[in-house]
Amino acid sequence: MTSGLKEMKEINNEESPFLERLLFRNRFSILVLFLLATVLLGYQSTKLKMEASFEKMIPTYHPYIANYLKHKDDLKGLGNVLWISVENTEGDIFDPEYLETLRQITEAVFYIPGVYRAGLKSLWTPSTRWTRVTEEGFEGGPVIPQSYNGSSESLEQLRINVLHSGQVGRLVANNFCSSMVVAPLTELNHETGEPLDYHELSRRVEQDVRYRFKSEKIRVHVVGFAKLVGDLIDGAIQVGIFFSVTVLLTMVLLYFYTRCVRSALMPLACALVAVIWQSGMLYTLGFGLDPYSMLVPFLVFAIGVSHGVQMINANKHWSMLGKNKYYAARFSFRILYIPALCAMVTDGIGFAVLYVIRIGVLQDMAVGAAIRFPVLILSMLVALPLLMSYVGVSASSVKRLREEEEGLGGHPIWRTISRLGTRWGATTVIALVTLAAASGFYYRSNLQIGDLDPGAPELRPDSRYNRDNAFMVENYSATSDVFVVMVETPANQNSQYENLVAIDRLQWELRQLEGVQSSESLADEIKLLSAAYNEGNMAWYGLPRSQLALDNLAMQTTGGGAVELTANPNGTLSNIFVYLDDHKAVTLDRVVKTVDSFAGRNNTDDRKFLMAAGKAGIEAATNIEIEKAQMKMLVMVYGVVSLLVLLTFRSIRATVCVMIPLWLTSLLCEALMPLLGIGVKVATLPVITVGVGIGVDYGVYIYSRLNSFLNQGIPLQDAYYYTLRTTGKAVAFTGITLALGVCTWSFSPIKFQADMGILLSFMFLWNMIGSIFLLPAIAYWVHNQPNKPLKQTHVN
Repeated sequence: MTSGLKEMKEINNEESPFLERLLFRNRFSILVLFLLATVLLGYQSTKLKMEASFEKMIPTYHPYIANYLKHKDDLKGLGNVLWISVENTEGDIFDPEYLETLRQITEAVFYIPGVYRAGLKSLWTPSTRWTRVTEEGFEGGPVIPQSYNGSSESLEQLRINVLHSGQVGRLVANNFCSSMVVAPLTELNHETGEPLDYHELSRRVEQDVRYRFKSEKIRVHVVGFAKLVGDLIDGAIQVGIFFSVTVLLTMVLLYFYTRCVRSALMPLACALVAVIWQSGMLYTLGFGLDPYSMLVPFLVFAIGVSHGVQMINANKHWSMLGKNKYYAARFSFRILYIPALCAMVTDGIGFAVLYVIRIGVLQDMAVGAAIRFPVLILSMLVALPLLMSYVGVSASSVKRLREEEEGLGGHPIWRTISRLGTRWGATTVIALVTLAAASGFYYRSNLQIGDLDPGAPELRPDSRYNRDNAFMVENYSATSDVFVVMVETPANQNSQYENLVAIDRLQWELRQLEGVQSSESLADEIKLLSAAYNEGNMAWYGLPRSQLALDNLAMQTTGGGAVELTANPNGTLSNIFVYLDDHKAVTLDRVVKTVDSFAGRNNTDDRKFLMAAGKAGIEAATNIEIEKAQMKMLVMVYGVVSLLVLLTFRSIRATVCVMIPLWLTSLLCEALMPLLGIGVKVATLPVITVGVGIGVDYGVYIYSRLNSFLNQGIPLQDAYYYTLRTTGKAVAFTGITLALGVCTWSFSPIKFQADMGILLSFMFLWNMIGSIFLLPAIAYWVHNQPNKPLKQTHVN
C-alpha cells in the first residue's frame, strides 16, 4: 500500500475535531431543524417577486446625480420617462382618425399609475402651445385648439400650429408621420403609495396602449427606463426555464460521474435547498429580485454543486477503503471542511466587494452574497455530509471506482498531466502562460466602460425595444438619449448677457461633436423671440446686447424644452438639452470631456456649468463610477482572497500557486470582452468578481490535496499524480459541468444574461484548466523539489 493510501488511513487515529463531533452526534436533530427551515423559507421564497427601482440603478451620491437630484423639482421628466411614439403607417399625423387615436392614447397614458400627470405632454395636452408673429404682435395658443373638429380647415390650421410650435423633431417626427406622448414617471404609485411596479407598468402600457390601439394603420413604439425594465423582467421570468435545464443537465452529468442515483441526487438536493434558503431569507429581510440579480440563484446552485462534488468524491474513496457510510461521511467532512470553508468564504467575498460601488442594485447583490455564505456552509458543508452518513454511496459505484483505481496502467491522462510538475513541463507551461498573458494585456487595452451598442444593450439587437429605439432615433431630432447640462446662477441672473453667450458657445461646441443630433436652451428661445419681435426677420436671430431687452425676452419665453423647462421660474437655473444619437460609452465620453473642459474655462462665482441630468447624463455618471470602482474592487477582492488563502495554508508558496491561475483567468476574461463587444457596466461587472470568488475553489481543493502528499516527502510529480486521481478528477468534472450549465444562458432573450453565460462559462473552464495545468508548473518552481520516476501504484 502506498504512502498516499497510508495518509488516508492515518485519519482514523487522529482526534476528531470538536465541530465534527458536535455535528455527527446530533445529526438527526440538525437535519430535522434543516427540514423545518426549508419548509419555512420555502414558503417565504414563494412571495419573492421581481422588482426594480430607477434610483437603485444609478450612483445617487455621484456629483452629477447629486446635481440632478438637487434640481429634481425643476427637472421633472428628465430622469425616468416613457417616450411613446404613435405612427400612422398609411399617411401623416394630419388625419382625423389618427388624431382621435392619439387623443385616446394620451388619455390612457394619463390614467396609468405612476405617470406624473402634470408633466404629461403630447399634441393634445394644453401645455403644448404654438406662437407666431403677426402685424399686430404675437399670437399663440394650444396646438390643438378647442375649436378643432376634424374638418379639412381645422386640419390645415393644425398643420400651421405644429409648424409654429417648435415641436417638429421633438413631439412631432421630422417626416410628420408620427408624434410623441411623453410621460414622466414618479418613483411611487400615486394610487397605492407603494414603490412603482415596473413590470405592472410595462404590462399596462402593452395592454392599454400598444395592443389596444394597434391596427394596420396605427403602430406604437415605446422606449424608456421603465419599459426596458419591464421587458427585462419578462425575459427574466423565462430564465426559470434555463434554471430547470441547468438542474436537469447537472443531475444527468452527476449520475454519469458517480454512477449512483443517491450520490447524484444528494448534492443536487442540497444545492437547491441553498437556493430556497437564500430566496426565503432575501424576502424575509425585505429584499427582492431584479433582472440584474437573476444570476444569483444560478450561482448559489453552481457553487453548491461544486462543493458537493468534492464531498461525494471523498465519500466514494473512503467507502472504497472499507468504511461504512457513517465513517465515510465523517472522514470526508474532516479532510474537507477547512479548504471548503476557505473556498466558501472567498465565494462570498467575490460578490461582497460589489458593495464598494454605491449603486443600489450592486449593493443588493452584495447583501445577497452575505446571505449566501452561511447558507452554503449549512447546506453543503453540514447538511450534505450528514445526509450522506445515512444514505451512503451505492456498492456498484464503489466497485466501479475500485476497478478504475486497480486497473493496469493507472490513469494515462493524469499521468501525462502530472509531468507538468517536472522541469521541462513546468518551463513549457510557464512559457505558454507568458504568451497568453501578453496577448491578454494587448486585447484588454480595448476594454471599454459602459455600453458599446446603440439602444439597450441589455436586450438583443432585434428585440422590440431596440427596434422601437431605432425608430425614434431615425425619425426624431430629440431622442430619449438626452444629456442635460445645468447652469446655476443667482436669482434672476440666468438672462444676463454674458451667461447667455456662454450657454450659446457651449451649445456650438457640443453641436460639432459626432453623435450629437441637436440641442436646445434658453438662449435659443431668446434668439427666436428676438427675430419674432422684428417681424420675423432672421437677421435679428441673435442675443441682443441690451440687458433690458434680454430680461424682457426671457420673461416671455415659454421655457418649454422637448420634455421640460429650459429655465426655472426664479431664474436660478438654465438647462441645455443635448440630444444624442445613442448612449454609447464613446459618445458620452466626448460630451462629458467637452462640457468639463468648457466649465473649467467659463465657470465663475456667479455661474456654474454642472453635469448632468437626462437619461444620457445619468448613464455617463454611472460609467464614471464603474470605471473608478473597477480597479479598487479588483484590488480588494484579490487582496482579501489572497489573505484568506494565506491564512488557510499559512504559506506564501501556496498563495502564489492558487492565485496566479486565478489572475490569468480574470485577465483573459477582460481580454475576451472587447472581442465579443461587451463593455464593463452594471450588468457585467459582477461576472469579473464572481469568477475570482468561485474560481479559487478549484485551486484551494487541488493545492490542499497536493500539499498533504508533499508534506509526506513525496516528489512533486508523484504527489500531483495522486492529487489528480482524486481531487483533480472532481475539479475537472465540476468545471465542465458548471460551464455547460451556464452556457444555456446564451439562449436567453436578455442579451446581458447571454453575455454573462458566455463569460461565466469561459471563467469556469479556464479556472479549472489553470488549476489543473498551471498550478503544478508554478508549484515546481516555488517548491523546487527534485522529481523521481513515477511509480506504478494504487493510490486513492
